[in-house]
Amino acid sequence: MSNLNDPRVFFAAERTLLAWQRTGLVLMAFGFMIERADLMMKALGQSSVWPQNLGLWLGLVFIALGIASIVIAVHQFRRILTSLQPTELPPGYRTGLSLILNLGVALAGLLLAVSVFLMRF
Repeated sequence: MSNLNDPRVFFAAERTLLAWQRTGLVLMAFGFMIERADLMMKALGQSSVWPQNLGLWLGLVFIALGIASIVIAVHQFRRILTSLQPTELPPGYRTGLSLILNLGVALAGLLLAVSVFLMRF
């Protein structure tokens, strides 16, 4: 892909992966916050400004978007890794750890979505 023979190319791709991971985490946290705020309003006896269960579904959509952004970022990073020359990879650097970490975060987000859904029904 780049033929620059410079390890900074790899580190730039890894920073991009981590930026997408942060984006996914924020989307999941925002979805959880939306769902909990709707639940808290119901617990306080306040009428929700949203139709019934919209807070739940909106929160789940944001959690799903967070999961999707992380999974897509992992896919893109794997494609970048296969296109790099061996000289562009730092010697002895384990490139798979960041992929495993991101997939673990995506799996945790999936478990969060399932638990949020099951708590409501």
